[in-house]
Amino acid sequence: MMTVTATDLQNNFGKYLQAVQMGDEIVILKNGIEVARLISKERSVSFLTDSLTGILQNDYHEDSIRLERAAKYESIG
Repeated sequence: MMTVTATDLQNNFGKYLQAVQMGDEIVILKNGIEVARLISKERSVSFLTDSLTGILQNDYHEDSIRLERAAKYESIG
């Protein structure tokens, strides 16, 4: 993982893009605060699916979810 300033990233974008293509992750700082991460498409998909593991159950039913949502919004209104 590399850490770079937003200005450095802007001035050397090609270099950092190539690093991401090679598998590196880049943390972008603005005024010393982390504002973004630059990762490859493959790693982003993996990151998202890994973070959802265990959240979605295999035995959900679309009709029951729709009824649950409808009941929730009816109780608000």
